[in-house]
Amino acid sequence: MALTRSFVAGREQCFQQIDKLINSHSLRGSESLCKLLRYLAEHSLDHPGVALKEYQIATEVLGRSGGFDPQSDSTVRVQAGRLRMKLEEYYSHEGPDDAVVVELPKGSYTLTFHGRTLSAALTEVPPRGEGVERRTTAQPSNRGWAIAVVALSFLLAAALLTSALLLAARGRIQSGAKESAPAVYQVFWNRFVTGPQPPWVIFSNANFVGRPQTNMRYFNPSTDSREVILDHYTGVGEVLAIHELDRVFGLLNRQLRVKRGALFSLDDVRNNDLIFIGSPAENLTLLEIPGTQEFVFQRVNSGPRTGDMEVINVHPAAGESQVFLASPSSQSVSEDYAVVGLKPGLDPAHSMLILAGTTTVGTQAAAEYVCREESLTELLRRLGVSKSGEVKPFEALLHVKVTHGVPVITDLLAVRKRGD
Repeated sequence: MALTRSFVAGREQCFQQIDKLINSHSLRGSESLCKLLRYLAEHSLDHPGVALKEYQIATEVLGRSGGFDPQSDSTVRVQAGRLRMKLEEYYSHEGPDDAVVVELPKGSYTLTFHGRTLSAALTEVPPRGEGVERRTTAQPSNRGWAIAVVALSFLLAAALLTSALLLAARGRIQSGAKESAPAVYQVFWNRFVTGPQPPWVIFSNANFVGRPQTNMRYFNPSTDSREVILDHYTGVGEVLAIHELDRVFGLLNRQLRVKRGALFSLDDVRNNDLIFIGSPAENLTLLEIPGTQEFVFQRVNSGPRTGDMEVINVHPAAGESQVFLASPSSQSVSEDYAVVGLKPGLDPAHSMLILAGTTTVGTQAAAEYVCREESLTELLRRLGVSKSGEVKPFEALLHVKVTHGVPVITDLLAVRKRGD
């Protein structure tokens, strides 16, 4: 189905679509986004042509105080971006054939409503009170209809045959993948593949100042203006980590949902199983929820390594160091440290897995460690988990040797089980 100018939805039909969106799987778990969607719909339909301001949305919808400053607080823009993605997600999976399509154009806080027919192009909803308009066309001749029917019959037969072959091939692939998944994958990842919804993978998306052609550094909120942020940076380690996770979940016949940390919220944390990729220095969502407690990331605040990321061993055992530092940031990375942490979610019915290094290479190594049969077997042995056992919350510290930006050897240094 394509979108067309020949269809204009009435106000009641538009609100029916808003109700359908709010009750969908894509939006049902996010109260703040549902509230924002209804507010934007009411304003767009009742006050056509009147633009909304960020200040108005922040104070009337998001509960911000009268001192809200959109120049220093990007809450409204972030929430609008999340809503835009949720709408795209809904129409890609749940509502591809819905008669009314709701969109939030970039750079605007005014919703548009489009009808879906067999024609082409788009239109916005008219002012309140206008109804449905449809375009009429001349009727084709009987001969034209006959030719069309024959052609469509051949196309339909070809499509059915192709679909059958693809489904059969997919079934063979999935069946073979399921049989070939190592037993340790089933044990370690069980809680993430048996839930009603696929887990979310939240990857780091740190705020940076500058440009790659000149110089880039982390954004400092105390000295930098938000206008100079380049906020779409994600390390190569995070990308490769997601690739590894996708491979393993494919073997387990389970999908992943992926989202960058800047667009994630506490609403999502409460209602889903989560896998965080990247340290709290870059995956800022981790700063808003309880993170690891035994192996903690923090920046060095004095001395020659000021600003570098380190891992603090909160309760070092005999012979263990209390602080772990990777290669200096002024040098190429030859070693790194990473943490793997399994925790209960804010809702105990869900789980959170944290895979994080002090650099992007360490993050890649952490993901690979729990995605490789040999290393995963070692971890389960250290945790005392049998093939039929259940993995309880834990934290593990890894040492990573790096060559030419690639993690080549990863050693398990220490493990802390919940309750130790």
